[in-house]
Amino acid sequence: MNSWLSRLALSRILALSRILALSRILAKVIFLAAWSVIGPSVIGQPVIGLSSQANAAQPSGTVRSTHGAWSIICDTPAGATSEQCVMMQNVVAEDRPEMGLSVVVLRTADNKAEILRVLAPLGVLLPNGLGLNVDGKDIGRAYFVRCFQDGCYAEVILEKPLLDTLKTGTSATFIVFQTPEEGIGIPVDLKGFADGFAALP
Repeated sequence: MNSWLSRLALSRILALSRILALSRILAKVIFLAAWSVIGPSVIGQPVIGLSSQANAAQPSGTVRSTHGAWSIICDTPAGATSEQCVMMQNVVAEDRPEMGLSVVVLRTADNKAEILRVLAPLGVLLPNGLGLNVDGKDIGRAYFVRCFQDGCYAEVILEKPLLDTLKTGTSATFIVFQTPEEGIGIPVDLKGFADGFAALP
């Protein structure tokens, strides 16, 4: 199985994170937004078999627009000089309410790259990484980069082949593992991904 994150790609991500000051403050803002309740009026029409992830917290940012199953959320983190926006969708498997994901797309500050970040709850098996399947086609795996108290995230730079696949796809399935043998597939609706990406500041 091909890996999304080669050592070179991982080095690029870490370098971008340092250069573009994707600090813990920004990461926390993204976590707070990603784990917040976003109702159908924000996310769009609910996906069959999925529900919005429940949490008592309110979104820390402002919902700028909605595109199918995706929301554009913007906020100005403490210490930042300008507003920062992400495109986001929260999902949770109805038969496994403890297993939810937040899928976040953001642009780097210099607009030279886009990052796909997937946040998973604590307790997932980290060495197995995060699998991705789009419309029945196996795309590969990404590896978890870091964990905070809210959960763990895997991220990749959205290179053109993967970006085009997500733009033209219908449904993605992210696969997390709780044991080496047990993979849990969580569908993510790709409706509106292309339009939302185009609208991302």
